[in-house]
Amino acid sequence: MNKKEKKQNKEMSDTKRVVLFTIVIVLVVSIIGVLSYFILREKQEANNPESLKKNATEIAGYSITLDDLDTDLYREEFKKLKKNLESKEINYDEYSESVAKMFVIDLYTIKNKINKYDIGGVEFVLPEGRDNYVTNVTDTIYKYVEDNSNSKRSQQLPVVSSVEVTEVKPSEFKIDSLDKKYESRIYNINISYSADYGYDKTAEVTVINKDNFMYVVEKN
Repeated sequence: MNKKEKKQNKEMSDTKRVVLFTIVIVLVVSIIGVLSYFILREKQEANNPESLKKNATEIAGYSITLDDLDTDLYREEFKKLKKNLESKEINYDEYSESVAKMFVIDLYTIKNKINKYDIGGVEFVLPEGRDNYVTNVTDTIYKYVEDNSNSKRSQQLPVVSSVEVTEVKPSEFKIDSLDKKYESRIYNINISYSADYGYDKTAEVTVINKDNFMYVVEKN
């Protein structure tokens, strides 16, 4: 083999190595891309558990929803509230009480929550206070809630079996950020569970009337 042929063979060999290297790089990048996509999607779903819920029903104009994971107790109160809000004459006292009860039911029924980011009661909270509410609940009541996006969680979590309003106190509530006072009602509520895991048995919930929409502004 002469020098020219050796040179040509070397060039061909080098070309094959470059092509092979390029193919390997493309495959590695593709694999990384696919893995990153699934990891990112899983993370997004964890932070957005609403995307995993099905058959959601909403009370038009009020952003109050019902989905397939909600309990019968919550479902009953939802139907009652929906009927009230869709009637010709809304009973605002009943509207306010339903919001307080549904808030408590949804907050303390944790067994049906997908993960610790699936915070109950958010849609009943005054929009201006929702970020603080979510942060507080995530760091306290829901802090140790395990992920159940694969439906394999074995953790024992509470389910509210009944709620009872024991006292209602008319009041006023000032929202400092809006520099305004609103008509409010303070509900003392007894909470019963299907099994006792040490969660709150009572709650004091303050509901305000803001532009004829009822919102939870405080829970003790």
